[in-house]
Amino acid sequence: MEKLKSILLIALLVIQQSVWACPVCDRHQPKILRGVVHGSGPDSQFDYWIIGAVALMVLATLFFSIKWLIRPMEKEDTHIKRVIINEVEV
Repeated sequence: MEKLKSILLIALLVIQQSVWACPVCDRHQPKILRGVVHGSGPDSQFDYWIIGAVALMVLATLFFSIKWLIRPMEKEDTHIKRVIINEVEV
Protein backbone atom coordinates (compact mmCIF):
# COMPACT_ATOMS: atom_id res chain seq x y z
CA MET A 1 0.00 0.00 0.00
CA GLU A 2 2.85 2.39 0.77
CA LYS A 3 4.40 1.67 -2.61
CA LEU A 4 1.12 2.54 -4.32
CA LYS A 5 0.85 5.80 -2.38
CA SER A 6 4.39 6.73 -3.37
CA ILE A 7 3.73 6.01 -7.03
CA LEU A 8 0.52 8.05 -6.97
CA LEU A 9 2.28 10.97 -5.28
CA ILE A 10 5.08 10.98 -7.85
CA ALA A 11 2.56 10.70 -10.70
CA LEU A 12 0.55 13.63 -9.34
CA LEU A 13 3.66 15.77 -9.01
CA VAL A 14 4.74 14.99 -12.57
CA ILE A 15 1.25 15.65 -13.96
CA GLN A 16 0.95 18.91 -12.03
CA GLN A 17 4.20 20.19 -13.50
CA SER A 18 3.17 19.40 -17.07
CA VAL A 19 -0.38 20.74 -16.83
CA TRP A 20 0.26 24.42 -16.22
CA ALA A 21 1.91 26.61 -18.81
CA CYS A 22 5.45 27.87 -18.39
CA PRO A 23 6.17 31.65 -18.21
CA VAL A 24 7.36 31.82 -21.82
CA CYS A 25 4.17 30.19 -23.14
CA ASP A 26 2.16 32.40 -20.80
CA ARG A 27 3.26 35.53 -22.64
CA HIS A 28 2.22 34.18 -26.05
CA GLN A 29 -1.28 33.08 -25.08
CA PRO A 30 -4.45 35.15 -25.38
CA LYS A 31 -5.91 36.39 -22.10
CA ILE A 32 -8.54 33.63 -21.85
CA LEU A 33 -5.95 30.80 -22.15
CA ARG A 34 -3.13 32.42 -20.20
CA GLY A 35 -1.61 30.04 -17.66
CA VAL A 36 -3.59 27.05 -18.88
CA VAL A 37 -1.94 25.67 -22.03
CA HIS A 38 1.49 25.40 -23.61
CA GLY A 39 2.31 26.49 -27.14
CA SER A 40 1.56 29.43 -29.34
CA GLY A 41 -2.21 29.51 -28.95
CA PRO A 42 -4.95 30.04 -31.52
CA ASP A 43 -4.05 31.99 -34.66
CA SER A 44 -7.54 33.24 -35.53
CA GLN A 45 -11.17 33.32 -34.42
CA PHE A 46 -11.79 30.25 -36.58
CA ASP A 47 -9.59 28.21 -34.20
CA TYR A 48 -11.96 28.99 -31.32
CA TRP A 49 -14.90 27.76 -33.42
CA ILE A 50 -13.08 24.51 -34.15
CA ILE A 51 -12.26 23.99 -30.46
CA GLY A 52 -15.86 24.74 -29.49
CA ALA A 53 -17.27 22.32 -32.08
CA VAL A 54 -14.94 19.55 -30.96
CA ALA A 55 -15.78 20.19 -27.30
CA LEU A 56 -19.51 19.90 -28.11
CA MET A 57 -18.89 16.61 -29.94
CA VAL A 58 -16.95 15.22 -27.00
CA LEU A 59 -19.65 16.25 -24.54
CA ALA A 60 -22.41 14.76 -26.72
CA THR A 61 -20.47 11.51 -27.08
CA LEU A 62 -19.90 11.33 -23.33
CA PHE A 63 -23.57 12.06 -22.59
CA PHE A 64 -24.94 9.43 -24.98
CA SER A 65 -22.40 6.77 -24.03
CA ILE A 66 -23.29 7.12 -20.34
CA LYS A 67 -27.03 7.35 -21.10
CA TRP A 68 -27.05 4.19 -23.22
CA LEU A 69 -24.80 2.33 -20.84
CA ILE A 70 -27.12 3.03 -17.92
CA ARG A 71 -30.41 2.51 -19.83
CA PRO A 72 -29.76 0.31 -22.86
CA MET A 73 -32.64 -0.09 -25.28
CA GLU A 74 -31.83 -3.73 -25.95
CA LYS A 75 -33.90 -6.20 -23.93
CA GLU A 76 -31.74 -9.28 -24.47
CA ASP A 77 -29.88 -10.53 -21.38
CA THR A 78 -26.87 -11.54 -23.50
CA HIS A 79 -26.32 -8.08 -24.97
CA ILE A 80 -22.89 -6.60 -24.19
CA LYS A 81 -24.40 -3.64 -22.35
CA ARG A 82 -26.28 -5.97 -20.01
CA VAL A 83 -23.10 -7.94 -19.36
CA ILE A 84 -21.27 -4.72 -18.38
CA ILE A 85 -24.11 -3.52 -16.15
CA ASN A 86 -24.35 -6.90 -14.43
CA GLU A 87 -20.59 -6.91 -13.76
CA VAL A 88 -20.71 -3.42 -12.24
CA GLU A 89 -23.67 -4.24 -9.99
CA VAL A 90 -22.05 -7.39 -8.56
